[in-house]
Amino acid sequence: MDSLSGFNVFVQVAETRSFVAAGRALGVSASAVGKRVARLEERLGVRLFHRSTRSITLTAEGVQFLARSRRVLAEIEAAEAELSHSAGAPRGRLRVSLPVVSGLVLPALADFMAAYPDIVLDLDFSDRLVDVIEEGFDAVLRTGEPHDSRLSARRLGAFTQWLVASPDYLARHGEPQTPAELARHACLHYRYPATGKIEAWPLPSGEDGAPPRVPVSMVCNNIETRLCFALRGRGIALLPDFSAREALDQGLLRRVLRAHVEPQSIALRVMWPSGRQLPPKVRVFIDFLSERLFSPARTV
Repeated sequence: MDSLSGFNVFVQVAETRSFVAAGRALGVSASAVGKRVARLEERLGVRLFHRSTRSITLTAEGVQFLARSRRVLAEIEAAEAELSHSAGAPRGRLRVSLPVVSGLVLPALADFMAAYPDIVLDLDFSDRLVDVIEEGFDAVLRTGEPHDSRLSARRLGAFTQWLVASPDYLARHGEPQTPAELARHACLHYRYPATGKIEAWPLPSGEDGAPPRVPVSMVCNNIETRLCFALRGRGIALLPDFSAREALDQGLLRRVLRAHVEPQSIALRVMWPSGRQLPPKVRVFIDFLSERLFSPARTV
C-alpha cells in the first residue's frame, strides 16, 4: 500500500507542479510530499522531476511514469467500485479529454456536475490526438471517425458550419455573392493544432477545377477568437452552427454564401477504453451526454 500511496503522491505533484499544492490536496505537509517522492525515486533508480527554486518539471522518465501511474490508479479505482457495495452509485474522479468546443459542451458539463455531485470532473481541453489509454483518460470527446480499435465509441450528434460576418462588416465591404468574391475580403481562419494546416472552407471549386482563393487575414486555433473577431467586424469566419446561432438570432451576425457552402455533418463522439467493465461514473457520463448535448434541432 505504501507503493500505491507513492503513485498517488507522484501524480499529484506532476499535475500541480508543486509540493505545497500536492500536500494541500493530500492533507499532508510539503516536506512529507518531498520525502515520499524522494523515496519513490530511490526505489525506481531514476529522477522523476527536475527541481529548482522556482519550478518543478517532469523528466523524460517522469513523463513515462506518469502515464503508467494514472493507469494503475484508474484500474484500482475501477476495481474498488466493482467490489464496493455502493458500486451502483457513480462517484470518483472522471478524467475527460475534450476538443476546444466549449460553447457546445460546457452547459452540459455544468448540468452533469449538478446531477452527479459525487463525481469530480477533471477536464482537459485540447485538439491534440491524445492516447486515451496510455494517458489515463476515462473518456474522450472527438469529432470525425474513430480510428483506435482499443476504444469503444458512441455518436452523440453532429453539427455543421456556416460562413458568417457582422452586418457592419458587410455594410463596409459588401456581401460576397460568389466564392470568387472572397478574394477581396478579410477571412478569419482556423489552424489544426496537430498538423498546423489551415482548415479548408467547404466551398465548390471554380470552373477551372481549382478551389476558390480565400485570403488569410487571421489564423487561430479556437472558436472563441474567430467568433469575437467576426462580431467586431474584422472579417468573414467559418464557425460551427452552435457557436454562431445566438448571434445570428440577435442579428449580430449574418450568414453569407449560403447557397454555395457545401452541406456538412461533423459527428461528435464519446470514446472510452473497451475490453473492461464500464465504471458507473463513465456509464452515466456517456448516457448524460447522449441525452443532453444535442437537441433534436441541432442533430444533423
